[in-house]
Amino acid sequence: MLDERKTAILRAVVEEYITTAQPVGSTHVSSAPGVQVSSATVRHDMAVLEQEGFLIQPHTSAGRIPTDKGYRFFVDHLAPNGPLDEQTALQVGDFFNRAHGRLEELLSRTTDLLANLTHHAAVVVGPNAQAAAVRSVQVVGLSPRLAMVVAVLSNGQVENQTIELDHDTSEARLAAASTHLQATMVGKVLGSSTAAAPTGDADVDKLCVQALGALHQSGADNPVFVGGAASVANAFDAVDVVRSVLTTLEQQYVVVSLVRDVIDRGLSVAIGAEHGLEPLVSCSVVVKSVIVEGERLGTIGVLGPTRMNYPQALAAVDVVSDRLGRRLAEG
Repeated sequence: MLDERKTAILRAVVEEYITTAQPVGSTHVSSAPGVQVSSATVRHDMAVLEQEGFLIQPHTSAGRIPTDKGYRFFVDHLAPNGPLDEQTALQVGDFFNRAHGRLEELLSRTTDLLANLTHHAAVVVGPNAQAAAVRSVQVVGLSPRLAMVVAVLSNGQVENQTIELDHDTSEARLAAASTHLQATMVGKVLGSSTAAAPTGDADVDKLCVQALGALHQSGADNPVFVGGAASVANAFDAVDVVRSVLTTLEQQYVVVSLVRDVIDRGLSVAIGAEHGLEPLVSCSVVVKSVIVEGERLGTIGVLGPTRMNYPQALAAVDVVSDRLGRRLAEG
């Protein structure tokens, strides 16, 4: 454990580097709150912090920057996770008070909100459709051999999938399939059944099975929304780092696995190499589950450089997660 002065020095280095992105020298740190010693003493303590892995001296610069270990100490022991400032809190409240429409639109707009609040890339992983109850289901003809099955779910999602038919199918049979699916599936969890009870009409039964199969396929994955990628690009000077980060953010499966793994490990912040993804080794992730009636229905988070403003990111993620959970609970 660091003593009080070294802790104050580390805090000063981290906070200054987060603000300026420039190596921090002893002259600046010597006048920081809780330090108030000579530059020579600060240089000695900074050298000790470097030996212990909390700081590093890049190239031949006289200043130092935090390591992942230094950021971890800052997050675990020094970073206050206080409330958002009043103006930002009002912005979040106004957003959710006005939020209406389809779940997908809400999640997408929430991603944009979080990206704008933090100036980092934002990720929202929505609830899996398989766990939601069916409110309405219908099969709509698009052409004699093409139809669309549409299901409205209890969590606000609207699942739709186009299905190809073996032969020309009349509007009467499509209507019969819709009526049967409506009667047998409404109120049931989408993932609980892959087939409705038979009707006695082979064509209608086949259409129902095909429609439910399509819904299961479309609702098998958690919806993922990523926003603010340009902010991440602006945070790094090295082109290869930017390219690596943006490429990773485009891979939905990787993004979902990343936030799920961080949550499952009991973490709210994963710094640098802690999250185990080499392409994102220069990044940190701040995440929180979206809880509705005691059940985790999704996850939100931000991804940015390891020198991100952790107190602000933690506060924003906390508030947005809470308000999104309350909004989903309202339906």
